[in-house]
Amino acid sequence: MPRNAEVIRQWSILRDLEASRRLTIDDLARRTGVTTRTIRRDLEALQTSGFPLFDELIDGKRYWTLEAKAFRRLDDTGFTLAELSALYFSRTLVECLAATPFQQDVAAAFDKLSAALTPGMRQFLDRLPLVIQAKGASAANLSGPGAAKAERERIARLLDATLNHRRATMKYFSMSSGREKDYTIEPYRLVYSPGGMYLQAFVPEYKDLRTFAVERIRAVSLHEERFTPAEIPEGAFAHSIGVNEGPPEHIEIAFEPRIAPYVRERRWHASQRSTDRKDGGVVLALDVCNDWALRSWILSFGPLARVLTPAALARQIKGEIDRAAERYSVE
Repeated sequence: MPRNAEVIRQWSILRDLEASRRLTIDDLARRTGVTTRTIRRDLEALQTSGFPLFDELIDGKRYWTLEAKAFRRLDDTGFTLAELSALYFSRTLVECLAATPFQQDVAAAFDKLSAALTPGMRQFLDRLPLVIQAKGASAANLSGPGAAKAERERIARLLDATLNHRRATMKYFSMSSGREKDYTIEPYRLVYSPGGMYLQAFVPEYKDLRTFAVERIRAVSLHEERFTPAEIPEGAFAHSIGVNEGPPEHIEIAFEPRIAPYVRERRWHASQRSTDRKDGGVVLALDVCNDWALRSWILSFGPLARVLTPAALARQIKGEIDRAAERYSVE
């Protein structure tokens, strides 16, 4: 069984126990679609990890339960004022998730945290977002409260399908074809990236793992049929500057001296390595996939960047620049 499937199943067990107060091993096996032997191993693993799970005999039946106030020990952690303030301030940093089903839970958690602060402290901390802000995703695609609610409901269904390994049918608008299409999918995970949320799902029709923009999902319906997920990389889009999957290529780009300081100070990708040039410029080496995200990033530097290798990428960039120049030809 792939490791990610085990973790997701165990998280589902915790969630079911919290929602239902008490369940039998047979109940959990039916809900997760695995054997009672597997459930026993999961419960043992969760207990070993420190989760407060207990079993009790009621009317001759053994039930499992999760302690209602599992994190009451938080009171004894001795948070400093600075730590509490930092946590409270981080509220502004998670507002980018406001369109997800977590919005109410996040708001409730911060409301409880704020109760530990004096009114004067809260008044002071509420001013901090004016001087430090986090720019989240644009919500321009949502026409009103109704649209936002519909998107939250779609994401909630996708989370349900992901956590419980349920197949789903999705109506999706494809930018490439300009039309809506129905897909049968096996959702693997949701990934938030600045600018939007994305679904990674296996599509049996194509026998391929694909990435879908959640904002273009028009409808989702869940099946009772379950699937066994395959192993996927822990890091989403690990080889892309953007939100794509693909094999990495070795890319080298030379930047002119006047843009070099800006290039040096930023972390564009985990694989990057920079080499200074005698003229004050810099060569950036990356091991990333050659996708539109990479090409648009290179083009954003205009004449201040030049692809050294691979030659095929250099030709692609030149072709894009030539086509752009033709559009701006002055008679």
